[in-house]
Amino acid sequence: MARRRYGYGYDGYGGWPRYVPVAERRQKAKRKLESLRKKGVDVQPVEIEGRKIARTFWGESWCEHLESFSDFENRLPRGRSYVRNGSVCHLAIAKGGVEAKVSGSELYSVKVTIKPLAKNKWGTIKRRCSGRIGSLLELLQGRLSDEVMGVVTDRTEGLFPLPGEMAFRCSCPDWAVMCKHVAAVLYGVGARLDAKPELLFTLRGVDHEELIQTDAEQAVTAATSRGKSKRLAAGELSDVFGIDLDADSSSDETAAEGSTAELAPAGAARAKTAKKRAKKATPRATKKSTTKKSGKKAAKKTPAVRGKAKKKAAAKRPAKRTPRKGK
Repeated sequence: MARRRYGYGYDGYGGWPRYVPVAERRQKAKRKLESLRKKGVDVQPVEIEGRKIARTFWGESWCEHLESFSDFENRLPRGRSYVRNGSVCHLAIAKGGVEAKVSGSELYSVKVTIKPLAKNKWGTIKRRCSGRIGSLLELLQGRLSDEVMGVVTDRTEGLFPLPGEMAFRCSCPDWAVMCKHVAAVLYGVGARLDAKPELLFTLRGVDHEELIQTDAEQAVTAATSRGKSKRLAAGELSDVFGIDLDADSSSDETAAEGSTAELAPAGAARAKTAKKRAKKATPRATKKSTTKKSGKKAAKKTPAVRGKAKKKAAAKRPAKRTPRKGK
């Protein structure tokens, strides 16, 4: 007896659905994609080149993390072919969740809800990574030390979500908690992290720049904690704030005022120093004393002064005695 085929690709005896070739799936996904764009949706499709879904540190780590759990290892492979052939027409990552459109027998809506990373867990990650990440670019490119990689990809204490921290919802009729459409979306997240690894931090509700800011704050704290007065030397200030300071001016102002010296550019500091040295070199009394001495010298040179001096000298000399006649 010949078997008849009914809607949705199933035969009359409840067998498996009709196999849909990859080329037909891609054409169907392309049509669905154009339909979404015409409706004004900001479509963000997942496009895979070749068979490898993820190629960078963050994308590969995401996929490996999900496959490491027995809850997912038997279900995730169902979505690999879907994400490879371009069935994930749209995938948007936001804080706490992923929304996607997957092309199957119909265009299905998929939503993955992920709990934000716990504050204490994020604090632990920052402490353990402190001083070990050179730059933000190094972090996003995955050029990290083995120790930092071990921290961020830790199965239970890292950045990636646990099975109990995720919830799935798909509009397809499959009764499974994780259908092939959900699995395709999860692999699509790994592919998306290849191009934008910062989306992982967005998804978990944390700021990836805090890993770098923590290092900068600790550097400043370590510098200011040296010595009893907790003051920065001129060289340390130059290193921290990226400016040149005159060591003499900063030390003089600190000793005189008894407070922390103001941070100033090199030109202003040198001008203050030159002004102080000029004041020390020319005291106030110098001009007065010079004026008095020059006045006295000028007075002695006048005729009136010379006449008075002669009279005084003559009065002081004893009178000459004249001899008496006849003796």
